[in-house]
This record gives sequence, structure tokens and C-alpha cells, in this order.
Amino acid sequence: MPDIDRHLCIVERHAGWAEIIINRPERRNSIIPPLAAEIRNAIEALDKAPDIAAIVLRGEGGYFCSGIDLKALQQDPPPDWAGKDTGDIRNLHLALYRCKVPIIAALESFAINAGASLALACDLIICGEKAFFQIGEIHQGAGIPMNAAWLRIKTTEQVAARLALMGDRVSPREMLQLGLVTEIFPDDQVVQRCQEIAQRLAEKPLGASRKIKDSIQAQRQIDDPDAFFPQSSTNALKDAPMLK
Repeated sequence: MPDIDRHLCIVERHAGWAEIIINRPERRNSIIPPLAAEIRNAIEALDKAPDIAAIVLRGEGGYFCSGIDLKALQQDPPPDWAGKDTGDIRNLHLALYRCKVPIIAALESFAINAGASLALACDLIICGEKAFFQIGEIHQGAGIPMNAAWLRIKTTEQVAARLALMGDRVSPREMLQLGLVTEIFPDDQVVQRCQEIAQRLAEKPLGASRKIKDSIQAQRQIDDPDAFFPQSSTNALKDAPMLK
């Protein structure tokens, strides 16, 4: 089904928690600016709902996210959004940064490049045993503005350099050792585990999970998030090769 004929992400609300489902499984849930805008809108709407204690972010079809959709970006004729600095991806990350609701990522199969930054933006990451994580833009000659921002928040400069300069696939076990993954589960149990955690948070006193996250975020020493997440453009990837 063409992207223009459907919702690129689906929001499912439950008792006290919600799921945001990236809905481009035929493209391995790769990101295009309109999808980024839909996820941002969903995040902001759920953040304003006082009864929501947790959000599960996952992909349809058993994939988390394979990064920017290079095939769509490089097609001829190009899509309407190509070549435009819409700011949708940056605005998504600003929304994730400002969100007061704990977000749980269901990392199934892979989180690659822009998908890696999407996972890093989450508060908890439940990773499948056979999944992998990759910040591989170095193989494409591109920068990593969003990954760099989240790595600065979540880990050390040495770890960030190891992940981004090597550009390798990183196993769940190594991600756990680096403190970037919360738990590792069998692949077919990842979503269920995320849902269990979300439900558990929803059963706590109203607003408790938001207060905890707010206390954690208050320790961040970032004066200007708008400058911390720089404007980026998909144009940098217009001629980039696919990762192998």
C-alpha cells in the first residue's frame, strides 16, 4: 500500500499506557520525513495525556527500524519530501527529548543508523537475542547528528567513538555490557516483555513514572536542546550506498 494511503505509524492506547507502532514493514520500518512527523505527533499527544504512564515504541513485522529510507530518497522521480529541509527528523528527536513519559523500545531484528538514534532516545531498550545495533554512517560518508546527541547523553565519548568510528554491527550482549540495553529476551518475547513493563508502570500511582523520569532528566546539563539537536537534512544521504 502506498505511504500516502495509510498511517505510517499506529497508536494503540491501553489502560494507562500506549504503543506507537512504526508501520512500514515492507521497507523494514525505514524512516521518511512524513513518518518522523507522525511519530512526533503521537509522542506529543501521549505526553499531554495525564493517564499515560509508559509508551512502547516498536516496529510492525518484527523489525525495529532500518534507518533512513535510502531507496525512497534516491528514487527517480524523487518523492515530494526529498530535497526539502522539513526539520521533521530533528523535531521528532526534540519531542523525544522533551517527553515526560517513559518510552520503552522493542528492539527486534535491528536498529540501524537513524533507527539506532530512535532506540537510544528511549528510556529502556528490550533487545532480541538475535538483533543488532549499528551506527554505520561512516560507511556512507555521512554525519551522525542525532546519534551523537543521544550518545552524549547516554554514554561516554570513548563508547560513542567506538560505535560510530568502527561502524560495526554490535551484538545485544555487547550493548548490555555498554549499558545501552536494558534486557535481552528471546526474539519472539521482546514485544511482550515491553508490554509487561509498560503495564507495570501503569499500575503505579498516577504520575509516578513521569516524576521518576523528570528527576532523571533534571540531571542533564543541556542548556539549549534546540542547539543540542542540530538541524539535519536527508540530502546528505542522497547518493549514499546501502549498508551491507
